[in-house]
Amino acid sequence: MRRTPAAALVAATAATALLVTGCGSSDDDKPQAQKSAAPAGSQQINAHPLSDIQQGGTLKFAISQYIADFNRYTANGNQGDAATINELVEPSLFTADARGAVRPNENFLLSASVTSTSPQVVTYKLNPKAKWSDGAPLSWRDFRALWKATNGTNKEYEAANTSGYDQISAVGQGTDAHQVKVTFSSPYADWKRLFDPLLPAAGIDTPAKFNKGWTEKIPVTGAAFKISAYDRTAQTITAVPDPQWWGTKPKLDSIVFRALDFSAWTDAYLNKEIDYASAILPEDYKRLAKAAGTDIRTGARWDEVHITLNGARGPLKDVRVRQAVQHAIDRKAIATAFGKDLPVELKTYGSHFFMPNQAGYQDNSGTYGTYDVEAAGELLDAAGWKTKGDTRVKDGKQLALTYALSAGSTSAQEDQAELVQAQLAAVGIKVSIKKVPTNDYFSKYVTIGNFDLVSFRWVDQIFRSEAYPIYRQTAGKNLYENYGSVGSPEIDTLLKKAGETTDATEQAKIYNEADTKIWALGHSIPLYQHPQVLAVRSNLANYGAGGLADDDFTKVGWLKKK
Repeated sequence: MRRTPAAALVAATAATALLVTGCGSSDDDKPQAQKSAAPAGSQQINAHPLSDIQQGGTLKFAISQYIADFNRYTANGNQGDAATINELVEPSLFTADARGAVRPNENFLLSASVTSTSPQVVTYKLNPKAKWSDGAPLSWRDFRALWKATNGTNKEYEAANTSGYDQISAVGQGTDAHQVKVTFSSPYADWKRLFDPLLPAAGIDTPAKFNKGWTEKIPVTGAAFKISAYDRTAQTITAVPDPQWWGTKPKLDSIVFRALDFSAWTDAYLNKEIDYASAILPEDYKRLAKAAGTDIRTGARWDEVHITLNGARGPLKDVRVRQAVQHAIDRKAIATAFGKDLPVELKTYGSHFFMPNQAGYQDNSGTYGTYDVEAAGELLDAAGWKTKGDTRVKDGKQLALTYALSAGSTSAQEDQAELVQAQLAAVGIKVSIKKVPTNDYFSKYVTIGNFDLVSFRWVDQIFRSEAYPIYRQTAGKNLYENYGSVGSPEIDTLLKKAGETTDATEQAKIYNEADTKIWALGHSIPLYQHPQVLAVRSNLANYGAGGLADDDFTKVGWLKKK
């Protein structure tokens, strides 16, 4: 349900993905035949009651990089692996099912509802048993500290996303110490996404704590698990059950996260160094699907593969050049190349907010999503970039762009970069592929706008208002999550209006209007919806392809031997 950039795959996650079979490979090692798209809500997690699961054992995960920042409310901390670990050890107030429907997580939140509409007031009733690892109870003070850090009024807080929080006018105690009242200055439809996960006031109540206090460590926890070890040398982070936990006792003894280049995941899985691996690449699928004791689990997620264009520097500051790049990139060819030999079909689509099989989806790409080399050339001519041999030149300078690529990229990521390089070369744009250290990819390149072109995945945008920081105008050095710094006051106004609109149909119309303008500005290029195909140990219960559901690690564990 969370929306975070993920570095591990070329493209990656919401309402539906494609369903593939997972019972092994055919005799000639080719993936099995394509199946139809899975409906939203489908999942494969090997569901079992707790009575079927043994007490103890370790679960070993790979992550794409060692974590630099664990505060998911900052730009550097809003990375997929960091968010996963953060949510493992901090209170998640709401939990989503496989269809994306959310309800209060009673370990932390007994109830939450809109108790007034003019103004909008949301009242939260906290579980009195819920406490932080420093002994303090969860309280309205934690809500207030998170609101102050993320509402955008104090620019010293480096908040990645202020949307929703900037519409709150007050946070205070309700009728008792376990009740919280949040008052909004204007209606906010997606209020359930706020304060989730909750962070402790003690760890975020100053800009210094919020910005730097979560660097490579988590100062205070408040959930079923806590971090027992950070080992930068071994590139591992270990979580264990917190003995102070008041809820259902976890089955696992520990969860170990190990930083590995994605290219090493399959071998690590086959060598039993990790218990989960992506099987999305054809070469990996062939090997993993026939591995002993392995399930290929598939589900339906929101998963966007895209290319971000940096409008803050160089030739891409000109909207005509960005539009030319849009026309010069053949999205269908990229999707076809990536989907070759996979048991799923990849299709291009035309929205920054909706997956093709979500209610509200419409293709807003217009001419900007059309592969048209002639149109690209005309735009470059108009921008003053004239043809000289095989390149374009303006004021004696060659039209050249840099495509940032993680050194830990998959073969498919490298292929995509090379395809983009060749496609842009056809219109006279020189692209240099710059490989950067895996651990630096987000923090030193993506999140600070140190690139011309970059591709990663936005995932799990259940609440569309979460996309606001991706498309809003930047403020000085604070890029929010608009890493290419492409935006406009008009788009900001529409996104704010959509966030205040409680009627779902009308809200979708506003998002689609904003999307049309985002395409015209050349902000980013959606390529295709990324399918979910996962290799998991057959005896691992309650984990895998969960659809839109949140993982519940208190229920994850190893089946008892029969």
